[in-house]
Amino acid sequence: MVQHTKAAIFDLDGTLLDSMGVWNQIDIDFLGKRGLAVPDDYMATVASMQFRQIAEYTIDRFGLKDTPEALMAEWNEMAREAYATTVKAKPGAIEYLHELKAAGVKLGVATTLLPELREAALGHLSMRDLFDTIVSVDDAHGVGKDQPDVYLLAASRLGAAPADCTVFEDLLAGIRSAKSAGMRVWAMYDDSSATDWPEITRIADGTLRDFRTAPQL
Repeated sequence: MVQHTKAAIFDLDGTLLDSMGVWNQIDIDFLGKRGLAVPDDYMATVASMQFRQIAEYTIDRFGLKDTPEALMAEWNEMAREAYATTVKAKPGAIEYLHELKAAGVKLGVATTLLPELREAALGHLSMRDLFDTIVSVDDAHGVGKDQPDVYLLAASRLGAAPADCTVFEDLLAGIRSAKSAGMRVWAMYDDSSATDWPEITRIADGTLRDFRTAPQL
């Protein structure tokens, strides 16, 4: 009889973490210091990119003289304190993780978030020890969430076949990618993806506004 390892793979920003407000404020403060306003489409455009891609895109879009390294260092410094002290979990998230863990479900993270920020947030929220593996797009050859590589890597490290994985994600690009890999996907609503919500609702296996209504796996 074939043993199937059930696994749940979670995005962090906008899914487990109610953190997009942090980045909205960073964008406002960062561009404001340069006399610029945040365009309406900026957050949605950069949401699925890896960190360096965002820096390069920002420099190109706004004609900045900064280097990508300088931008990333400035953003990191602005974000680190917020992730370590003020970022909150989405409602019901911590309780749901404990329920899955108790039921024997393998838990993983697939994120675009930099190590120092994710570790700060997971430590602040006492989540770190709940996960069996944590992978980022940088671990998956730097491929962003518009490709399924990071989800497949997480599944592999959890010892689970894609068909036995449920992904929790707020980004349309990530939801499409995880679905293309043969995984079930539950979409978490986040204001940053509001414009994509109709399409997200159409293609996801289920949708959530918080984890108190999350499925049993």
